[in-house]
Amino acid sequence: MCNAIKDSAQWGALFDLDGVLVDSEGIYTRFWHDIDLRYPTGVPNFEYVIKGNTLRTILDTYFADGETRASIVEALKEHEANMEYVLFEGVVDFLSLLRETGIVSAIVTSSNSSKMRHLFAELPLLRSLVDEVVTEDDVSYSKPHPQGYNVAASRLGLSPRRCIVFEDSMAGVEAGRRAGGAVVGVATTNPAERLLRFADVVVNRVADFDITTAEELLDSLNR
Repeated sequence: MCNAIKDSAQWGALFDLDGVLVDSEGIYTRFWHDIDLRYPTGVPNFEYVIKGNTLRTILDTYFADGETRASIVEALKEHEANMEYVLFEGVVDFLSLLRETGIVSAIVTSSNSSKMRHLFAELPLLRSLVDEVVTEDDVSYSKPHPQGYNVAASRLGLSPRRCIVFEDSMAGVEAGRRAGGAVVGVATTNPAERLLRFADVVVNRVADFDITTAEELLDSLNR
């Protein structure tokens, strides 16, 4: 997107990927559940604890053995190579509406560039509807660190405080909050009641968010 359009944007929309735009979070939950059965970490609800973290952080934190790490990386590569990526209902219409109204957007994901190439090959329309993509390869710290959202806001030419973050994981909600943005919790992975404790607004899916309320939400954040 050209800088002139970016400069005219009133606010920016920053989206997590899995569980927010793409209906794949349940598939990853099952994958990491099976990994924990195969290589027990001793962490209760491991598959939920790690949500929002990059693969690098997961491996560094929970799997010290080199052979185990290599096995997990290969299993994940095979898993992602065979995944079918499906957008949540309403995502295309919502992103199209943002584009039509001059609102810039970015995906901020813990996935790496290899996975994203595969995903965008399957869903080219998704890539065409967002202005920037921030992946694991662009940051040094996983969510809940705010770096990913700060990088995305900077690329869009906006202050994070002029951005609305859409997240389904608790780590992601915290990352958006720490970045200084308004946070919309998407209740696909965590129940709405839990998200409401930390997010400014909670919706069942991204398409349920009313963009006419964006300025009011951001104004309340910046008072």
